[in-house]
Amino acid sequence: MSTMDPATSPAARPEPSVGMPTHQKAIFVVLLILLVALPWFVYPVFAMKVMCFALFASAFNLLLGFGGLLSFGHAAYFGMASYVAAHAAKVWGLTPELAVLAGTAAAALLGLAIGSLAIRRQGIYFAMVTLAFAQMVYFFALQAEFTGGEDGIQSVPRNDLFGLIPLESNMALYFFVLVVTFGGILFIHRIIHSPFGQVLKAIRENEPRAVSLGYRVNRYKLMVFTLSATLAGLAGAVKSQVFQLASLTDVHWTMSGEVVLMTLLGGMGTVFGPMLGAAIIVTMQNYFATLGAWVTVIQGVIFVAGVLLFREGIVGLIARWTKKPL
Repeated sequence: MSTMDPATSPAARPEPSVGMPTHQKAIFVVLLILLVALPWFVYPVFAMKVMCFALFASAFNLLLGFGGLLSFGHAAYFGMASYVAAHAAKVWGLTPELAVLAGTAAAALLGLAIGSLAIRRQGIYFAMVTLAFAQMVYFFALQAEFTGGEDGIQSVPRNDLFGLIPLESNMALYFFVLVVTFGGILFIHRIIHSPFGQVLKAIRENEPRAVSLGYRVNRYKLMVFTLSATLAGLAGAVKSQVFQLASLTDVHWTMSGEVVLMTLLGGMGTVFGPMLGAAIIVTMQNYFATLGAWVTVIQGVIFVAGVLLFREGIVGLIARWTKKPL
């Protein structure tokens, strides 16, 4: 009989990082080709909105799908980054890349501050703490002078990229958004398939076992929380440049609900699921806008049907059928 210590056995440790599977490389290549061609077939602003929310949902999925932490307050980072980026571009006159970096940095600091407190609780208590902090951010945005209150920050200028490349045209801005969002999604993919990502999965599956193996669980939780908040902020900062607007909608609790819906509908814990979920929800909101409040009802019906019929999400169901990670 083997006397190997279970805690030191290969099966007890997270799997080492591996390269990107061939089928995932193919999906990324096809996705990039489709995105490059997309603005010639659909309205570029709509396509940019889809990309921003795809990045937002992917950032949230990093926390929930791979870290196992349910946050009800991710709109705080998305919205605050939007405000800071819009203010930086309009008042400070920063170029788009610096404005986006300023918004992203603000989201990172906010995520670090909130995460350092929220990770002290688990389960529903963690979720409610994140919601409480998000509501605090919402009321701050409502009252703060630089946010414009209920009016928000409007008419945000599209300054020249690096001070050289004009972004006034929607087509020019589209490719800037494409580079930022696609790069962010590739970065998330790399995190997931790194040793850090493998430890996150181990914590998600069995936190006490991860603690017994010597991992500083709270440090990993704080890192993934901050990374998720940062990438959500990146999506919000870019969105403010696309719509030339930052408003209370970006920090409202319903925005957090939408990103949860996108992630679960597409497939929590998958790479491509949140992107598909974001595309479906944004498309519904855009083309069914004339239905008013009925859009929310339709989204609710789709969510309930999706959970009942395929709780893994659309991409999760496909991954189970094909037996390949997606």
